[in-house]
Amino acid sequence: MFSAEFQAYGYFAMTVLMTLSLYAYIYHLYKNKKDVDGYDYEEYSNLALRDGIADTPVNAISKDDKK
Repeated sequence: MFSAEFQAYGYFAMTVLMTLSLYAYIYHLYKNKKDVDGYDYEEYSNLALRDGIADTPVNAISKDDKK
C-alpha cells in the first residue's frame, strides 16, 4: 500500500515538474528570439511560403553594401 501511494505522489510531482519545465522552455524561446548576432531566425520560417519571384526577400541586401 505504501508503495502505490508513494508512486502516485511521485507521478504527480513529476507531472508538475515537467509541465513547469516545458512552460519555462517555451518562455525562454520567445523571450530570446534573437541570437547573439541580432538575427531573428523566426523570420526564416516563412521562407518556404514566401518564395515567389515578386515577394520581398527576408534580408534585403543593398547594392551599396558590397564588401
